[in-house]
Amino acid sequence: MLYQLSYLAWEREAEACWAKASDRAARRLLALGSMKALRAAIVVVALLALGAALASGGSRADSVRQRYLPESNALRRVATFGTARTVTVHSLGEPEAVRANPNWLAAARPLGAGAPAWARRMYRRSLLVLHALTDERTGAVEAGAREGWSYVWPRDASTVAIALAAAGYRGEARRIVGFLGGLDLGAAARFQSDGAPVDGRAAQGDAAGWIAAAAGAAGLPSAPVKRPWRGLDDYQENGGGDFLANAIASGAPHVQTLFETPSGELARRAGDPSSGLDSAAAWAVRPFPHPALYPLIRRTLLRLAATSDRFGIVPSEDWDGGIDPWTAPTAWTAWSLAALGERRAALHLMAELRRAATPAGMLPERVDAQTGIPTSTTPLAWSHAFAILALRQLWPGPK
Repeated sequence: MLYQLSYLAWEREAEACWAKASDRAARRLLALGSMKALRAAIVVVALLALGAALASGGSRADSVRQRYLPESNALRRVATFGTARTVTVHSLGEPEAVRANPNWLAAARPLGAGAPAWARRMYRRSLLVLHALTDERTGAVEAGAREGWSYVWPRDASTVAIALAAAGYRGEARRIVGFLGGLDLGAAARFQSDGAPVDGRAAQGDAAGWIAAAAGAAGLPSAPVKRPWRGLDDYQENGGGDFLANAIASGAPHVQTLFETPSGELARRAGDPSSGLDSAAAWAVRPFPHPALYPLIRRTLLRLAATSDRFGIVPSEDWDGGIDPWTAPTAWTAWSLAALGERRAALHLMAELRRAATPAGMLPERVDAQTGIPTSTTPLAWSHAFAILALRQLWPGPK
């Protein structure tokens, strides 16, 4: 009982602090200063509540409520275990990482004249996100401004380079490609900003292909992709295999023979139609065009788009990471559907992408399927890069 009374008093005090921090500067100070102390208290509280729950014979919460705190870019979760409650405040990324930069934005190629206001806002915000997460000196692109995501994934960074080149920032794109060209792609899936590999995730089968595509977009020569793609992790990072995404990015031959399903679509695993459809089929339209596959890809993407909810799609039909939509697959599917002339389906997905954005216009890695609340890194560079490319495909402007 003493714990519960102390905790409730602490929670009221914390909520009062958030309520009083009415302006951005005050909330910023609270987020960066007091939050360290608050998080320490939260950990203690959570452990006490978990112990109480286990002692009572259960470990699953009776209910979980969550709320997005836009000023601190954090997710607040309240879990109830019988009469005990725990509150956690989980940072989704540095809240001030993305700043206005009108001088830099002025150099961007605009969208076409018919682009609606929401599209222009998303375009500008996405460009600012990419600018904020890219080291202007070295070309290293962090996936997100958050611990665990402040690394360089070659695939993600390559997409950023392609998007920046499309928007008119060829110099920035070339710096990114230059950085990527110095990585040991067989060493890991992700890298430090100095190029050192990060342990914990094995090399993936699409990195070299994405870097080659980025070099082409930036107007740089690129050697043919020669790295193996079979037996390696793909973008889903959940175990090795012979995956569609890796085959497409690597320019593998006989993709149709390996991945076509009896219904004329593309499955995720070679020779296994039961593995379900994969949104990465879109990559064989953009940025790895394979016109012979377009009929299969059209059927694959339209079927996946038809299963979307209010906030987008999951990566694939066999996705085992829950039902929460992911913004990058939603955006890359919209990009390729627009390129295939399926404008209505592409605009439908872009509307869902808009719903998934935060009030500040930032795209989370994924959002809660029921509420649209961000549940992971916000903003995510990869998602914003694909958003730029989809918007430019829908409303092409001057080149």
